[in-house]
Order: sequence, then C-alpha cells, then structure tokens
Amino acid sequence: MPRNVYFSQAVRSEQNLYEDLVIESLKIFGQDVYYIPRTLVSRDDILNEDPASSFDDAYLIEAYIENQDGFEGAGDLYQKFGLEIRDEANFIISKRQWERLIGLYNNNLTSVKPKEGDLIFLPLSNSFFEITFVEHEQPFYQLSNLPVYKLTCSLFEYSEEQIDTGVSDIDNLAALNAYQTTLRVSVTADAHFTKGEVISQTLVAEDGDTPAIIVSGTISSIDKLSTTSADITVINIGVTGSSGEMREFTTSNTLGVVGAESNNTCFIINTYDIADEQSFTLDNAARNYEFEIEADGILDFTETNPFGDPSETY
Repeated sequence: MPRNVYFSQAVRSEQNLYEDLVIESLKIFGQDVYYIPRTLVSRDDILNEDPASSFDDAYLIEAYIENQDGFEGAGDLYQKFGLEIRDEANFIISKRQWERLIGLYNNNLTSVKPKEGDLIFLPLSNSFFEITFVEHEQPFYQLSNLPVYKLTCSLFEYSEEQIDTGVSDIDNLAALNAYQTTLRVSVTADAHFTKGEVISQTLVAEDGDTPAIIVSGTISSIDKLSTTSADITVINIGVTGSSGEMREFTTSNTLGVVGAESNNTCFIINTYDIADEQSFTLDNAARNYEFEIEADGILDFTETNPFGDPSETY
C-alpha cells in the first residue's frame, strides 16, 4: 500500500533547520579555503583538455576536511625524477553557502555547482588541490534534502597555468613555482616598468607567420642595477600568433618591450636561460652552472658527440 499521506519527510521548515545545523557545523569544525574556478583558454576538443588554463578569481568559503588522520592517496613516492607527492583529500562544503558566495548569480561563473578541474587552496598547508569529482548525493536524501557537496580532490600538479586571483598569498606562491626568465633591459629616468606589469614584445614574422608573433609575460621582480639598466624577472610567458614553435623574448636594439600599464618601451640587452651563470646566481634552487663546471672535467663538449667514440669522425 502507499505510504501514509499524513507524514512527510519533505517539510520545508525541518529541511531548513537541518541545513542551518550543517552550515553551523562547517563553520565550527571546518577550515577557511579558497575556491578557484578554472577558465578555459584554448580547449583541445580531441584530447578534451586545456593546457593553457588560467585561474583569475578566488572565493573564500568554509569547508570541512573529511580526512581526520591526514591526507589520503598514495602519499610520498620517490621516483627516478625526484620526490612525487600524491596526496588526496575530501572537502565538504555547503550547497547554500556555495550558491551565496560563489555561485552563478554572484559572479561570471557559468556553472550551477562546483566543477571538476577547479582548484581548492588550503591555507593550512599552502596546498592547491584539484577537484576530480563532485558528489552531490551524499548524505543520501536525508529529509529528502541534499545540503552539501562532497569534493574529491588530489594535489594539483602545476604546469605553468596562469594564476592571478588578486589574493596575495595565492599569487605569490604561484609566482615562486612558475617558470621564470630574467631579462636585462635598458632603462632611463622616464622609461621603466613596475612590478606586476604585463610586458610584450612583437617579433618579426617568419615563414609566413600571420598575424605578428607577440611574446608577453608578467614582471614578478625588478632589480635596478644602475641608472641605465635593470634585471627584470618575467613569469606567465605566453605567445600569440606563432605557428606552433616556441618563441621567447629576444635581444634586440629595434624590437622593444612595451609595458601594458606604463606604455613605456625598453630594449633587451641580454637574456639569461638555464645554461647561464647568471641564472645560477639568481636562483637558489638551480645548480646548473655548478654541474657544468663538474661536467667539463668529465665530458669533452668540444667534440661533435661527447658521448661517442673519440675515434669516430662526423
């Protein structure tokens, strides 16, 4: 027979009370985290991925970490390329709070719920977690209601995505781990750049490249050497107009570097890459110059093939 019509599990007042208790529990036992939505820049419809994703906003929300004994996952693994950390975590957030603080009606998001690929920044451990699955039916319809989202996340593997959220703790952490290149530029009293400014250089089109190739990046630090020169560190380097090959900033007396905000133009005197001595002195984590000195006593790089038979000729 059908269930008793005089009893209902979908009383709105009881659902609201239950949801209020859930939100209060999250505020008491949860952690403040930042929800960082992903913006697709150039999606590959064949592989269904976007290696050029950017993260431009961050929203503070309370979340409960379901893992009580620490992060889950495979943990810390030592691979042939170094230490690999495969931490995972489950975050519980309120559906009502997400809609109020982050959702569709408060910003430019096009989704009505959290999406896979978005990030969770946990200030407690200074870690970025990528959402791999969003579960919206757990707990399963208590009082015929679904008050929370359960976000299954894994530690985010940074691969040069542009992160510019406006939150200093997040942006500074991303800048420290981003690919950096150092440019020595000519400056004058009236023509110089500022930290955080976007700069660009228009290169000469080659092999029929159209439109013109533009290399751009963001200045993360400035070291003024004298009244005529300065070293600038550039991150978030991108190329537009290229036919596919990698392009970088080029030393030139005619192709200037233009600042987007200051509209000033400077010329690159020198560039430092991973093989230069200057790169070693600027980066405390780099030992390339030290390795080069040691390798000079073992391998003869004047040969065409330093790893082959010295008797062979090419």
